Amino acid sequence: MEASLTLQRFATRAALQSALEARLQDVLTGRDLAAPVVMLSGGSTPIPAYLNLAARRLRPAPQLTVLFSDDRYVPSDSDQSNYHQSRPLLDSLGLAAEQVLRIRTELPLPLATADSQGRLAQLLGSERRISFGLLGLGADGHTCSLFSGADLARAQGQLAISVHRPDGRDAVSVTPAVLERVDELIILVAGPDKRAAVEALRHRSPDLTAWQAVRGCRAVQLWADAAALGAER
Repeated sequence: MEASLTLQRFATRAALQSALEARLQDVLTGRDLAAPVVMLSGGSTPIPAYLNLAARRLRPAPQLTVLFSDDRYVPSDSDQSNYHQSRPLLDSLGLAAEQVLRIRTELPLPLATADSQGRLAQLLGSERRISFGLLGLGADGHTCSLFSGADLARAQGQLAISVHRPDGRDAVSVTPAVLERVDELIILVAGPDKRAAVEALRHRSPDLTAWQAVRGCRAVQLWADAAALGAER
């Protein structure tokens, strides 16, 4: 059975960010459930929300665990690192190292990928599900660092894979097998450059890598601003 896909429209990017901040605050502080597992994404849309939440000095839920949908294979203090861009929020929450499943890019790429595979297997093998997850949507239709059907084929039977990105960088990404373990999965989209990809996602295009990556999930929410949606038919 394919995932249900629901759309939530926001008049402006600011309204989208405000809603994301409110939802993340509830999840990170355990308002909904104890010991949440939260998957963060990088990108220009969620990072401002992370920074605003960092300034609030939230009290995290006990046993909160944070992981990342993907990260570029760059030093952990690089501005290109999703982990580095999220550090203000992680530091403000005061999370211990074992509560953050970052991609260990200080390791050789095969070992960094194997390390992520092992830690995800340990987490999900303990019967914990991922309570909440964020994904982005590229203008080319990718999500996480899954860019093509070939990436999806290599992801079968895996929880993490390494990917050579179209921009020439390497990355480590979670796979559809991980996304299927997310209870509340939100694809966050803003900006007019994403309109074609959003339209393809809404029509569940079999040619769209992002849809192929999430189609096995139970439910997917698409949060998009007016600029990404364009004129409604």
